[in-house]
Amino acid sequence: MNAPAALDWSTANQQLLVAEFARLRALLEGSDGEEAQTRVAELRATMSVPPAIDTLALLFELSDFERDLLLLVAGVEMDARLGPLCAQASGQASRPWATFGLAMSVLPAAHWDALVPSEPLRHWRLLEVDESGGLASGRVRLDERVLHYLAGLNHLDPRLQPLLSRLPPPGLMCRGHADVSAEACSRLQHDGGSPRTILLFGDDPQGQQDVAADIARRLGVTLHCLRAADIPATAHEQAALAILWQREAVLLGSALLIELRDDEGKTLERFIERLGGLLIVAARAPTALDGEAFAIDRPDVPEQRRLWREALGQRYDELAQTIDNLAGQYRLGARRIASIAARLSPDADLAELHHACRADAPGMSELAQRIEARADWDDLVLPEAQLRILQQVAVHTQHRLTVHHDWGFAEKSSRGLGIATLFWGDSGTGKTLAAEVLANTLGLALYRIDLSAVVSKYIGETEKNLRKVFDSAEELGAILLFDEADALFGKRSEVKDSHDRYANIEVSYLLQRMEAYRGLAILTTNHKAALDSAFARRLRFVVHFPFPDQVQREALWHGVFPAATPLEPLDYHKLAHLAVPGGTIRNIALSAAFLAAEAGTAIGMRHLLRAAHIEAAKRDKPISDAETRGWV
Repeated sequence: MNAPAALDWSTANQQLLVAEFARLRALLEGSDGEEAQTRVAELRATMSVPPAIDTLALLFELSDFERDLLLLVAGVEMDARLGPLCAQASGQASRPWATFGLAMSVLPAAHWDALVPSEPLRHWRLLEVDESGGLASGRVRLDERVLHYLAGLNHLDPRLQPLLSRLPPPGLMCRGHADVSAEACSRLQHDGGSPRTILLFGDDPQGQQDVAADIARRLGVTLHCLRAADIPATAHEQAALAILWQREAVLLGSALLIELRDDEGKTLERFIERLGGLLIVAARAPTALDGEAFAIDRPDVPEQRRLWREALGQRYDELAQTIDNLAGQYRLGARRIASIAARLSPDADLAELHHACRADAPGMSELAQRIEARADWDDLVLPEAQLRILQQVAVHTQHRLTVHHDWGFAEKSSRGLGIATLFWGDSGTGKTLAAEVLANTLGLALYRIDLSAVVSKYIGETEKNLRKVFDSAEELGAILLFDEADALFGKRSEVKDSHDRYANIEVSYLLQRMEAYRGLAILTTNHKAALDSAFARRLRFVVHFPFPDQVQREALWHGVFPAATPLEPLDYHKLAHLAVPGGTIRNIALSAAFLAAEAGTAIGMRHLLRAAHIEAAKRDKPISDAETRGWV
């Protein structure tokens, strides 16, 4: 009986299995199975793609006996007639299953070493033997994953599904990242395609995924991703996971990407030693692992602009100026740019784009506090010289792309492209308020760094926390505000013990990150002399916030009350005689408001006098009679 000439592969594969099982039944019954063998040959001849059993035998280099043994064990599961025949042939009516002893006596070209643990059937866990009944007489079982494969169903092993995720081919990609994937494939092909490890390091984890997926695409394989944190710690569990993955890599034609974070290198190194095939490791920093290493960082500003142009298509022209603003302030990878562009509303403006750029970025809630920036230039009362410097800070931030990249300054040096700024002066003179004004003007998020959360007594933890701060800030396009910066940026001291050494390392690390950070970082301090002198050359601007004179204090009093606040006639000239900075004036005004609210009246000079004495007592700094003469 001839097979139909045009069967689909799945149907032909199933019919071939039926014919193979018929051949095995004939062998168990003592026949040569010639008719079944002819049927198998006819079906194989009609298949343009080899049947699953032939592919499996080729991939794992199975002998004819190993192939037949695999089919016999599969047949017991899939053909109800094979089990009883096995029991009859072995003379054990209560054991309707295949054993190695039975296979040795029935199948042609039998060889004992087929069940040695180092040989394919057991090494790749294609078969398992219940050795409680002895190696020869124990039941031989087929791994469920292999059984499905023989039936024509090729899906990831269920035991690996919680650990692995399949990565699709990349969409929008940076040119530099595409060049890396091409170079990596070229080196692999130059070496004859031999298995090796490719190392990707840098600050763009999504870019690393895209490069790995593009390498897999170019090589014609799929890609699965495993987090290093999910790799088991014990040697036995690692060995089991390694074997399962290697088998999947062969069955699925897949490469593996391992995402390494923080201190997972030792576990990863042990695991990699057990793996074969194409392996890609993605990490923040270069590792000690052997392999071809490539840097994958977030794209620079010109490349971000090109990616926006490609992602937005025809809409780019109408948003070009806005996009230049974004490209200069956010470090976005290709995938995030493509995602943002796809979600934009038809009438998107700068505010919507700022929100979209920040929406998907990880926050800094545990290390910094978000400050809602509502203040504007009218709220600042400073000498004209200081206001001009602050306006220049905004100008430098807004036009970074033009000067650094379009005009070529970034090509001269990659250092010093950030805008590190120092605000120094007494408490309450407006340093934090000025940071709010800049954030509001530029449309950027403002984060005050929580030094209590960042600084750690444990060695290396402070640097790790600072790295998180700067990395998150670059994604958020945020302004960093280091309040009371002298506590963190203090002078390095002479090394007398290990504490001094590690304290100096922290300051040195800060110096490096401040120089590399391309956003706006503001340091505030009451004690400029306490800062390490090495910060001086890394500061783009230094703004002194002087103690306000009487004219400035009068202006502060005029602007301290909201428009809705009920006020009695106030003598602002007399209020200005009180020698306190703007922060204290705000505190007095707020305290007076509560006193007036309690009394059920508008705020008057008597309320302000009482509030001023309350504030002075808090600061343990009495007010002279001359300062408040004539208030009531």
